[in-house]
Amino acid sequence: MRRSLDGTVAVVTGASAGIGAATAYELVAAGVRVALGARRRERLDELVSELGTHRAVAVPGDVRNPRYSDDLVATAVDRFGRLDIVIANAGVGAYGGILDLNDDVVHEMVETNYLGTVWSVRAGVRRMREQGDGGDLIIVSSVAGFRGGGDEAVYAGTKHAQVGLAGSLDRELREEGIRVTLICPAGTSTEFAIGQGREDGSPVLGTYLSPDDVAHAIRVVLEQPRSVRTTVWQLWSMQQQS
Repeated sequence: MRRSLDGTVAVVTGASAGIGAATAYELVAAGVRVALGARRRERLDELVSELGTHRAVAVPGDVRNPRYSDDLVATAVDRFGRLDIVIANAGVGAYGGILDLNDDVVHEMVETNYLGTVWSVRAGVRRMREQGDGGDLIIVSSVAGFRGGGDEAVYAGTKHAQVGLAGSLDRELREEGIRVTLICPAGTSTEFAIGQGREDGSPVLGTYLSPDDVAHAIRVVLEQPRSVRTTVWQLWSMQQQS
């Protein structure tokens, strides 16, 4: 039997577009109240306006700053009373050989994709432990976390790090009723890496997963009975080679 999400509270990072925005719509449709994090304030404000201020709140900021994750969780709790779900979705990517990427791009990928996930998880776990009634941590990673492709060594490394993090967290937090799920999509048609190895409007994007595909997977995982956990879910488009 599917678990009702009505009345639960989630924080979603990387929520201004792509998978994060699609997830916000999916969760609100299920009755979840959401605190939305991303760097682009205008995008977040537009999203909250569409979702409704009684269901969503915008918290602009950068996941690379550990204090931001604390603020995001605190805002969710102040506004909606509790925290049930953390969706660590924020991520950036760039394609290129190991010597092709400049230092700033490398730092941004490592600090956003891995450390940003760590800070989000830590803030969420602190609150869930205070409440004492469990919760859900969902890390949006990538199939690249299991096998990297050419010209994506740094990016794939950050995704491998997320895979290791999620596996360890599952073992650490399971007995506290905190479920940890790793969502690993293949190519998804978003703004990801546009101008950094992908071209906007490229026909290949039409063969990829849609953000809604991934958002639906996240909802399905959350709706599982509390006695069930899904540790890893890989998603591929039927048109994309695995």
